[in-house]
Amino acid sequence: MGKSLFTLSDLPAEEIVSIIDRAMMFCQGIDIPNFSDKIACNLFFEPSTRTQYSFNVAEVRLGMRVISFNPAASSLNKAESFYDTVKTFDSFGPDAIVIRHSENEYYKQLEGYINAAILNGGDGTGNHPTQSLLDLMTIKQEFGHFEGLKCVIAGDISHSRVAHTDYEVMRRLGMEVVTAGPDFFLEDSLKQEDFDSAVKTSDIVMMLRVQHERHASHMAMTAEEYHRAYGLTLEREKTMKDKAIIMHPAPVNRGVELADSLMECPRARIFKQMSNGVFVRMAVLERGVL
Repeated sequence: MGKSLFTLSDLPAEEIVSIIDRAMMFCQGIDIPNFSDKIACNLFFEPSTRTQYSFNVAEVRLGMRVISFNPAASSLNKAESFYDTVKTFDSFGPDAIVIRHSENEYYKQLEGYINAAILNGGDGTGNHPTQSLLDLMTIKQEFGHFEGLKCVIAGDISHSRVAHTDYEVMRRLGMEVVTAGPDFFLEDSLKQEDFDSAVKTSDIVMMLRVQHERHASHMAMTAEEYHRAYGLTLEREKTMKDKAIIMHPAPVNRGVELADSLMECPRARIFKQMSNGVFVRMAVLERGVL
């Protein structure tokens, strides 16, 4: 059985840093293993672009053979359960199974019953370990360390598995982390700060997508109102610290959580995050199948 990855909270800080360092080696083309004898299955029960296809690219770069799953053309339409679907793929003998599912902690029903390494590609609003690893890799490339840095995570906190994972791991690595946004998106258990104040004092301004598909009701404000009150506007960007950077897990609602022209401005690291996602997922796959 390989080394599964369900949440980063399962791992000590030293191992998290080790995975990031390995990913940075892969980014430089150093010591890339050949896993041509390994098979990976990508089971995405929710739509995904960045996570699904960067895992796919990571698997190809490692020489792995890749099996991709199409829920719409599967026996899920014949009422087959999630567990039986995963168990079916595991019965084929893959070395790693990457899963994204809308249910929080879906992996708990699989743990102990699946032989392949299970790599969590996102569970509901709970955890997104590889996204947090690529965020951390991007921050380490920029600043060289984590200790003492301040990050504001702003926007749709309550629906964001990225926010929940980043908040926990960043604090463990010595960063100050605050959240900001409209009251109906915030959580009392996470430290909060006024958005404008946080933008001015943070080293990393991480904006989150407004997740309309997860809302039980319509937003209490229009996209334009949201952008004015809680979006990273051109005016707010000018108040950021000189060396502060802009991050976003994407996809981005341009003109809502940040101004369109900031997507690729000198401060933006959004597409760099996506590039780093391949190398982080290579490192997680290596950890899983060795």
